[in-house]
Amino acid sequence: MKRLSFILPILALICSQEAAGTKLQASVGELFTYKIEPQLFNWTHQVISEQFRYRPSLMNYPDLPGWMRYMYSHEYHAGFLYGTPPEAAAGKDISLDVVALNRQNYETRRIVLTMFVAHKFPTPNVVQMKIDNLNWVHLMDPGRVENLRNIFRKDLWPSSKEDLSVVFMESAVNMGGRLPLRPQQREGVIVHVGSFAQFSPRLKELQEEVRPLYKLPSCTYKRTSVQKIFENVGFKLDWCAFRMVGVESPTEILYHSGKQNEQQAAEEQPRQEQEPQDRWMGISREDVPVRNYIDEFAFAFAIPGMIFAILIGMLSAVLCFQHEKFSDPHSEFFFANIFHICEESCAPSASSDSDSDDGSESSLNLDYPMSSTVQMVQCSDSKSNQPITTLKSLKDPNFLLDNISMRSQSPNNSFYQLDCGTSSIYARPKPPPYKGGTLGRNGVDI
Repeated sequence: MKRLSFILPILALICSQEAAGTKLQASVGELFTYKIEPQLFNWTHQVISEQFRYRPSLMNYPDLPGWMRYMYSHEYHAGFLYGTPPEAAAGKDISLDVVALNRQNYETRRIVLTMFVAHKFPTPNVVQMKIDNLNWVHLMDPGRVENLRNIFRKDLWPSSKEDLSVVFMESAVNMGGRLPLRPQQREGVIVHVGSFAQFSPRLKELQEEVRPLYKLPSCTYKRTSVQKIFENVGFKLDWCAFRMVGVESPTEILYHSGKQNEQQAAEEQPRQEQEPQDRWMGISREDVPVRNYIDEFAFAFAIPGMIFAILIGMLSAVLCFQHEKFSDPHSEFFFANIFHICEESCAPSASSDSDSDDGSESSLNLDYPMSSTVQMVQCSDSKSNQPITTLKSLKDPNFLLDNISMRSQSPNNSFYQLDCGTSSIYARPKPPPYKGGTLGRNGVDI
């Protein structure tokens, strides 16, 4: 047992040294993926869920390179390194330090991975798409990646059969997308495939078919002519995110790639010779055409002016020629007598001015204007045996200056019995006259 316990650490050290000595290889412009699993650290079985954790980084650095990303998959219980090396990393050796933790007994192990980045010209023609029914981890499966490449190599892009590769892959959530409402739904993954071959006519027709959908953020409901080709192998695409990005391939790329024949290289050479001639040249300021706005203003005012003139003409014809047909007796009578009404309304004021004798009366008239409703009362002398011969108005100034008291001749109505003396300016009602009767000793009327 002592010998066995001594041999096991030695074997683990040898295995770790062999893992450290393994070299990985990546190419510029091509997706690199690597799976980190327990077997890499000589852990063969898993007792509890999520037992192992991994932390990769550059050797002697706390983080990974800028183009590389690490994510842990709870579905596969493994970690994945993936990314696309840039041209700046070409021809360099990269050492990665991976530390693993066993959460059951808190044991840690460490390995070193060495990766060489090979030089390669980036693919000029790229097809960008979004797959809605997959997560990023599902494209770590080489079988799914091969099925996706076969769709383009056999059906949509046959000329890319020799050099088609996946150049980019990232989760849709990491690219700014939203998490699905249901946790059971997939997040979606964005994939780019590229090649040196020119786009096929079928791909160009597909791009024109989905071009009207570019203004929409997402359109999973839309179906295209190649929908069945992708669904048969388990891919459901979002056609609003389908793009084709292509540039003119330089001659040196076609030569070094070795993927194009000599005839295509010969066709590309004259195109490059004609490129400087077809290049757009700027024009001077004096050669810029001047736009004339007079015609536009005339056209803008002509149509409303014509419509306005037609309406004015129609209204004039109705008022001038059709006026005799419209008759209103009440209106004609009013307009015929309007001047007489004005004269009658002005006549009373003129006659009142002429009837005034002195300035005091006129001043009193100004202080106490006449009202349309005049209340007449009967004024009588203090002597009851004289007849009443004068009716005076309460609004008349002479009535207020008169010193004669007024009493009603009717003993039953005393509301309008007024005292017309100078001491009482306002008319006040008087009680009815007292009639006979004597009071007894107890104050009772006898």
